[in-house]
Amino acid sequence: MSRAVLKKIPLRAVPFLGAGEKVHRWLFILFLLCFAFVWLSLWAPWPDFGEARWPDGVLVVLTAATTLASLARQLPAQNVMLASAIIVLIAGAVETVGALSGVPFGPYHYTRRMGQVLFEPLPWAVPLVWLIAVLNARGTGRLLLRPWRKTRNYGFWLMGLTAFLTVLFDVGLEPFATRVKHLWEWGPSRAGFFWYTTPWVNFVGWGATTVVILAFSTPSLINKKPVKHPPDYHPLIIWVLINALFITGALSRHLWLAAGVVSAGTSVVAVLAMRRATW
Repeated sequence: MSRAVLKKIPLRAVPFLGAGEKVHRWLFILFLLCFAFVWLSLWAPWPDFGEARWPDGVLVVLTAATTLASLARQLPAQNVMLASAIIVLIAGAVETVGALSGVPFGPYHYTRRMGQVLFEPLPWAVPLVWLIAVLNARGTGRLLLRPWRKTRNYGFWLMGLTAFLTVLFDVGLEPFATRVKHLWEWGPSRAGFFWYTTPWVNFVGWGATTVVILAFSTPSLINKKPVKHPPDYHPLIIWVLINALFITGALSRHLWLAAGVVSAGTSVVAVLAMRRATW
């Protein structure tokens, strides 16, 4: 076929061009709506969900969905899916071992309020919570380290900071899950320090598990294209809002120390991330 003939062929628009941005926008809107209802239910008489667990489950699903949709704007979809599968599989395996043996988090068991299980004793929502925590902590860490993104040890600093932010996420999650929602309970432990019945070894386990997850998933999360992207604030927004949910839950049960610690940590991280994102 000659070049002249090819020039006469009309070019058609790609049918799904821009669909990813639209999907992300709608998922984020749905997440905000669901978040607002769940947040209001913690301290206001309306909406009154009673003992229903589905609002929390929907929020977990929408949070994971908007997180992945946001990440897919910068990375190929297959990379996002591979990284997600790695996070879910490793987190699910570690949580299963932890619930059965008490290693590496300490002795605990899930209550009926956790809902359906994938298989005993792993509830379906637990791997998704890890997915939300790790990916949004990593995105927030990228904003914090943006001024040093071209340094030699940037990758190692990002892994360490992601692990720290994930542990900070769990500092707010534990009182919320045990005292507000009663999703799991901690058993007797010889640990010398407890955070609202949670032994200190749990946070060490969260940090170590995050490092292992990142060691396997990071290659899929690196953008191979030499294209400079503007700062992505979506992970920071999700990270701050979920921590705000933990803070509200703590305040509703008069857990003043938990509310204060999580508020202070979230505020410091948010301010530093916003300032350094513009460097």
